[in-house]
Amino acid sequence: MSPSPAPASADASRLGHALKSRQLVMMGLGSAIGAGLFLGSGLGVQTAGPAVLLSYLIAGVLVIIVMRALGEMAALRPTSGAFSVYAADAMGPTAGATLGWLWWAQLVIVIAAESVGAAGLLATVWPSLSVAAASLVFMSVFTAINLLGVRHFGEFEFWFAILKVVAILAFIAIGAALLLGLLPEVPSPGLGNFTEHGGFAPKGWGGIGAALLLVVFAFGGTEIVAVAAAETQDPERSITQAIRTVAWRILVFYIGSLAVIIAVVPWTSQALKSPFAAVLDAARIPGAGTAITLVAVVALLSALNANLYGASRMIYSLAERGEAPRGLARLTGNRVPVIAVLASVTFGFVATGLELLYPDKVLPALLNVVGSTCLLVWTLSLVAQLILRRRADRAGIELPFKMWAFPYVTWLGLAILGMVFVLALVTEGSRTQLLSTVALTLCIAGISEIARRMRARD
Repeated sequence: MSPSPAPASADASRLGHALKSRQLVMMGLGSAIGAGLFLGSGLGVQTAGPAVLLSYLIAGVLVIIVMRALGEMAALRPTSGAFSVYAADAMGPTAGATLGWLWWAQLVIVIAAESVGAAGLLATVWPSLSVAAASLVFMSVFTAINLLGVRHFGEFEFWFAILKVVAILAFIAIGAALLLGLLPEVPSPGLGNFTEHGGFAPKGWGGIGAALLLVVFAFGGTEIVAVAAAETQDPERSITQAIRTVAWRILVFYIGSLAVIIAVVPWTSQALKSPFAAVLDAARIPGAGTAITLVAVVALLSALNANLYGASRMIYSLAERGEAPRGLARLTGNRVPVIAVLASVTFGFVATGLELLYPDKVLPALLNVVGSTCLLVWTLSLVAQLILRRRADRAGIELPFKMWAFPYVTWLGLAILGMVFVLALVTEGSRTQLLSTVALTLCIAGISEIARRMRARD
């Protein structure tokens, strides 16, 4: 197949470069630190016991490899289409368009889920709060932020991420003090919970594999760094710094938090439904439940903000390449793709209303269809990096940022993903989700190819 006809960095030159390096770094951290950690980590512990740490290590290695691969391609060619453009260059325009539309579809659905979810969590703190009104306010506010320009978006996202990072660091510090017996009148639980209640791996490798599926999906969203790199002031330096610092920090935050949770709360405890609150309650910190709920709200709103940005830039890139209506590439005076932003947020308003009319029915069904999108995005990104790196080496192109020990590390990432795909296929709930995503992907690919042939005839 022929490579994508889009000129290198065409969209990057039009969108402007107002994002700062510090904002890109914090965006990368913020995209990986969400409600999946604050609220969902307890489910992983219950699934695998203390051995869930191995699940997080495996998933963390995979995320680091994928981010390094994306960083290699983004440093050479910063573009808001990111992995969609790289897939088009490596495997042809149909592959690129399919990946772009699939990722966009996932994000617009997730945006709606995050708005309703944040409103619902906030209502648990203030029961008199209308979930419908709060969700509408969230959607409106973050649409306005994204329409103001990337500089304002970046600053909002920077401070959202700072709040989450500070909360995690404070949590780890409190947990360490508790374990060391430094808290007054609070006895240390010791490290017995790592080996008691059935041992370190009470459910064996099956439990570790089942938890791995949960953990991989929790890490989804880190790829937005490659999308945002196109609008940084110095793309090559910014993406390099972000990839080098974000990856290991994600591991520290996740592994550090999980180690504290496992040490303090037995994996058999029902308190793991809210694991962070359970630890803070054990440390006798007043208002722990309310504090963690508010942090989770911030995490969801931060993800909503970032996902709206990512969705609008992806569909803008598709329009630039002729894979979406050209009107979506229209920019305002401050270089914001206004139609792309509105198109990306419209479903959020509609689906929010539907979810409120039919609670717990509409959005879960839609999320089930696109829930495995990150697996396909990461797989095709690694395949694209494998092809483009070989192409660059043959052409003698000097890359500003490189994958370690190429091609062995790339193949390691693909091997881990292959293992995750097998686990998903043999797990009943995940099998349905994966097959639904594959079916949707094939439909998008077919429509994209038909549309391309029709344009060629015209």
